[in-house]
Amino acid sequence: MAREQRRLAAILAADVVGYSRLMGRDESGTVARLRAIRKQTVVPTVTRHGGRIVKLTGDGVLAEFASAVEALTAAIELQHVMQEGARYEPQDRAIVLRMGLHVGDLIVEEDDLFGDGVNIAARLEAEAPPAGILVSRTVHEAVVGRMNASFEDLGNLHLKNIDRPIQAFAVTWDREAWTQLDEPAAPHRQIAASSQAAAPLDLPDKPSIAVLPFDNMSNDPEQEHFADGVVESITAALSRIRAFFVIARNSAFAYKGRATNVRDIGRELGVAYVLEGSVQRVGQRVRITAQLIETSGGVHLWADRFDGSLDDVFDLQDRITEAVAGALQPSIRLAEIERSRRKRPQDLGAYDYAMRAMRHAWLLEREAADRALELLEKALRIDPDYPLALALTAWCWAQRSVYNWAVDTAAAKAEALKLADRAVSQSSDDPLILAVLGAVHTFARNYGVARVMLERAVALDPNAAWALSRLGWLDVYADRPDEAKAHFEKAMRLSPLDPINFNNLVGLASARQVAGDDAAAADLFIRALQERPNAVWIHRNLAAALYGAGRLDEAKASAAIVMASYPGFTIARFKDAMVFTPRALDRMAEQMRALGVPEG
Repeated sequence: MAREQRRLAAILAADVVGYSRLMGRDESGTVARLRAIRKQTVVPTVTRHGGRIVKLTGDGVLAEFASAVEALTAAIELQHVMQEGARYEPQDRAIVLRMGLHVGDLIVEEDDLFGDGVNIAARLEAEAPPAGILVSRTVHEAVVGRMNASFEDLGNLHLKNIDRPIQAFAVTWDREAWTQLDEPAAPHRQIAASSQAAAPLDLPDKPSIAVLPFDNMSNDPEQEHFADGVVESITAALSRIRAFFVIARNSAFAYKGRATNVRDIGRELGVAYVLEGSVQRVGQRVRITAQLIETSGGVHLWADRFDGSLDDVFDLQDRITEAVAGALQPSIRLAEIERSRRKRPQDLGAYDYAMRAMRHAWLLEREAADRALELLEKALRIDPDYPLALALTAWCWAQRSVYNWAVDTAAAKAEALKLADRAVSQSSDDPLILAVLGAVHTFARNYGVARVMLERAVALDPNAAWALSRLGWLDVYADRPDEAKAHFEKAMRLSPLDPINFNNLVGLASARQVAGDDAAAADLFIRALQERPNAVWIHRNLAAALYGAGRLDEAKASAAIVMASYPGFTIARFKDAMVFTPRALDRMAEQMRALGVPEG
């Protein structure tokens, strides 16, 4: 039996006061306003403070945060913005929230959370006054004195279905102190500094497009993954049409839940067109709407609706791809569109699990990779030969080897290679699968095979940002820093807002490191860590670069982080995991040896 997963977190529960009354007065108008609030206010605010939406219902939201301070800050911001908006609405029509917060132990199942911690947050929310926030003692202890808010002790409350009294506090805050938070903030902090996302990007010399996240119009929030899968498939198909410049999905998904006009998106991503739409799945029926918009003037070039059953969903996606291709460049041949199609899963359940795993697989963090593997294992139980699931599983195993997460890195590499070979045997012309196989062969030091696979991936999909990034890494490992730099920069242009761009910064830093420029390398490693502080594996390279740059105190601190994060870490383990040339590895090993890292 699988061990039950638990974790400690801050939980925010919120719902709409008088929801039934509002729906009785104006059902369609209330639904539309709540959808706009969720998209423009709730999701961006939660995301900005490091939270994760666990569940969205018609009248409520459940969100998880690693920090109680960030959770309460998000709650106050939300209440403040909602109260400002309510000032301009008739009292009987205003949408008002109440909220409860608790820090406690949670049970993790799929992408949902259960347990006492969730129940207490929900019961506190039910006791909160309109536009108010109640927090438990655990939250109060974590935040008191650390933020601009006051707390009124309400004593012990007897909450429904909670078998013990819970000490609760009502939160108040100075409205003036929070006024500056009214303007919407970008929900995506982790934008690579070198991508220059704030400055307009030049348009490519061929039709350029970003496929934005489609709205989930189903009543079930679980269908969010299904909607994301539709977008992923359309993006993949368009990317393989050589006549187009297509922004990678990771950058397009930075706009999920964010209210941004198409002109801003065009400037930020450097594209002339965006495709947006919605997905509604009811039972076995699916409706997909899509519209193509020119970013310079906001002109709608084409829109259509596609209806079918779940059995038809991939055909619907293909029809959308054909329509977009025809609208952008009528000369695109049907044969090229046909070539863009991937091998499809035998079962939509496998497809759904793979879509859920996708975002975890690209975070390059240990817990995220473990979560991805759990979801992918379920996908492969349903469809053992599903190429995408096999490839993503291989990538997660490869991460275990190269980031020193596995005790036996050789076994992790072997498992990654076995899975990647299975994936490519099922679909030998999928760029993502070829890129994964190339990455795994890189880690296995099969550089010739890796280059063939990666170059074939780029030939099939000129917009394959990740394949270009892996080519950059292959050039780093081959002591070709200038070629590596060109590949990393092109990957970042194809995906300017990609959360994985921190790894491209690590690649650029590593290119400087193998070139012997430790000072520049150290600065780039630090920039990457600023964007992804949890990627402690970067310190393996940073410590050596800092030493080489003469920054000894910082080098010692960085080496200490490595030793604390990897118990039993040695130079031998470092050299076993890394795939630099012997010349570069020996130089870095000597620097780490000077910092006191044991030999092994």
